[in-house]
Amino acid sequence: MLQENGLLQRMGTFQGSSMGWHGTPGVPSSHAVKKVIRLDVPVDKFPNYNFVGRLLGPRGNSLKRVEATTQCRVYIRGRGSVKDSVKEEKLRDKPGCEHLNEPLHVLVEAELPAEIINSRLDQAVAILEDLLKPVDESLDYYKKQQLKELAMINGTLREESPQMSPSMSPFNTTGMKRAKTGL
Repeated sequence: MLQENGLLQRMGTFQGSSMGWHGTPGVPSSHAVKKVIRLDVPVDKFPNYNFVGRLLGPRGNSLKRVEATTQCRVYIRGRGSVKDSVKEEKLRDKPGCEHLNEPLHVLVEAELPAEIINSRLDQAVAILEDLLKPVDESLDYYKKQQLKELAMINGTLREESPQMSPSMSPFNTTGMKRAKTGL
């Protein structure tokens, strides 16, 4: 959403401001355009695959990186987009939550100058489509990176050792040790 001349603009085309960063005079920008693209998540073909977790990553960092890289906003919507299924059921018919009656999908939204919006949306869609292709867990480099990042966030990542220790998974080729679970 953009506030321009005191009016809140939500959709459509509008003239960019002629003021630069922090109100300094700048070069007038071209028209900014808002576009939204919908990507369906193939949960019907892969009902047990964790698409939402793969898209979000640890603490939502993977999705935040996609947004920062492409300057697009990404929204996960539809059935299964709320972590707590009981809460999702209660929200289903509430105003603003109508999307919960639809199949799981991703909305990619951008509000950018007309000359760059399509390339940024295409970049975001390409990344997201790649993440929406199920990969066998033993071959999933992206998930291994996400797990490593989560271990770093949680402070449970241990230094790699040259020899195999009992705490390492034989299926983990990166040498990353499993986090202690207390079991």
